Amino acid sequence: MSTKLEIDYAFRSEAGVKQNNDDTCNVCIPEDNLLLSKGIAAAIADGVSSSEGGGRASQICVSGFLSDYFSTPESWSVKTSAGKVLGALNRWLYSQGQSDYDSARGMLTTFSGLVLKSTTAHIVHIGDSRIYRYHNGDLEQITRDHRAWVSKEKEFLSRAMGADPHIDIDYHAVAVDEGDSFIFTSDGIHDFLTRRELLKILNSNNYNLQACANALVETALENGSTDNASCQIIHLLKLPQETEADIFQRVSDLPFPPDLQPGMKIDGYEILREMHASKRSEVFLALDLTSGDKVVLKTPSVNYRDDADYLEGFLLEEWVGRRIRNAHILRILEPRNRHFLYNISEYVEGRSLGQWIQDNGPADLHQTRALAEQIIDGLRALHRMEMFHQDLKPDNILIDSHGTVKLIDFGSTRVAGMEEIESEIDHSTPQGTLDYAAPECLRGESCTHASDLYSLGVILYEMLTGKLPYGESDSPHLKQRLNYRPARRYNPEIPAWVDAALERAVHPLASKRHKTLSELQHDLAHPNPIYREQAELPLLERNPLLFWQTLAGLLLLIIINLLLLYLQIKP
Repeated sequence: MSTKLEIDYAFRSEAGVKQNNDDTCNVCIPEDNLLLSKGIAAAIADGVSSSEGGGRASQICVSGFLSDYFSTPESWSVKTSAGKVLGALNRWLYSQGQSDYDSARGMLTTFSGLVLKSTTAHIVHIGDSRIYRYHNGDLEQITRDHRAWVSKEKEFLSRAMGADPHIDIDYHAVAVDEGDSFIFTSDGIHDFLTRRELLKILNSNNYNLQACANALVETALENGSTDNASCQIIHLLKLPQETEADIFQRVSDLPFPPDLQPGMKIDGYEILREMHASKRSEVFLALDLTSGDKVVLKTPSVNYRDDADYLEGFLLEEWVGRRIRNAHILRILEPRNRHFLYNISEYVEGRSLGQWIQDNGPADLHQTRALAEQIIDGLRALHRMEMFHQDLKPDNILIDSHGTVKLIDFGSTRVAGMEEIESEIDHSTPQGTLDYAAPECLRGESCTHASDLYSLGVILYEMLTGKLPYGESDSPHLKQRLNYRPARRYNPEIPAWVDAALERAVHPLASKRHKTLSELQHDLAHPNPIYREQAELPLLERNPLLFWQTLAGLLLLIIINLLLLYLQIKP
């Protein structure tokens, strides 16, 4: 059985010489599923004494972070989740500070948070509270104090929650081992203890966390601490042996379904007919006997029973589809009383975009823009969840009888949050279909929103021309993806500025493409002055390779002509 992440922890917080204690610290250990997908969270906050609502601010930050972090999508990375939550908390503190205390600095606090997920510690930090890592008897300060010195004697806090509508958050990711500890301290402790004193206390009380926390606070107070003194210690007892593949294990342990035929019934679904079959899967039209709705039942091929990568992709399709709610994303349904391995999706009566292109030939610009808007809307829904399709192509886009577009096949989707879970599965293998995948994906690099944008650019080019921007590929080495073939060569009705927008979308370098899907969408509908300026540049600047190829050709032609002339006049 897989081992779960397990910790021990202790904390101590005292007001010290001050009347009120404005420090807050706490830990949240979620239940089974969230423990794997989101991890364990802990935080400390030190309300700024010069602000009227510092104590309230520290309480809100810690409680808000520990609750809201676990409410963010499981697909989000820790960095994204923590950043979104802290950004929202910071804006609330800033606005409340102005309204409740008549001051933009009414609710200020430091904040240091830790998320333990799989075998990594993710640390977010604002201010001068601290997080240390205690590893093999040594102490390392992970966070950096956000303090600015006015003189040798005077300093001030340069960064705090609630001080400004926009907050700059420090982020660190640290690989951890069993037996590691993380020590959270407010400045009432670390400003009054030397590193040697800290280490002495940790080394002498390593196996009694509460005694260690007590000693840290009491020693700081004995050393003359003039502030609240708070500390929290998290000790890693066990790291999860459960891998990313184990997330799917509960479902993948189900047996493969029997050989399905029309008329057969399985778990409350009646098979009507086979829709598609390949060496990787079979797809059937089925009737939900409870609701009376037609659905699509997809089964994996028994040929891949022992292929972990394939099974992960098959199960990932359901995991992704059930977390996205968008009119342009195929809806994956939750099976009832499932006793076999398959997934259920809504039935879309229509055809693939690939078939649509074959049936209709090159589309006009109006049709292309209309379909592009729907594809972009679906991609945005994925990207907001930090998911990237990675296999966008005409055959993975459905168009129903009403002209509504739906993206399908999420078996290759990259999910940022799941990549943070330790896995034995190799994710460096090239992703996507050769003619449509971005070069970086085919090289086995991480695909991003720019990779999906590249695939979309290829699809739009094909819709308008019936061709591919670099011709059909027969090799993943991508040497042929150097010379863009102007779309106007195949469809003269395409405006030059639209052609330029397509060329930018399918640029081999991700950094040269549009920054966002919205930017591409705008450039397909409005002439971008940049493209006109580029068209006016000399060929040497616009396309150096084409310039030198052309020059070489001209020189070769001149040499041949001179040689022929020489032969003619030679006596």
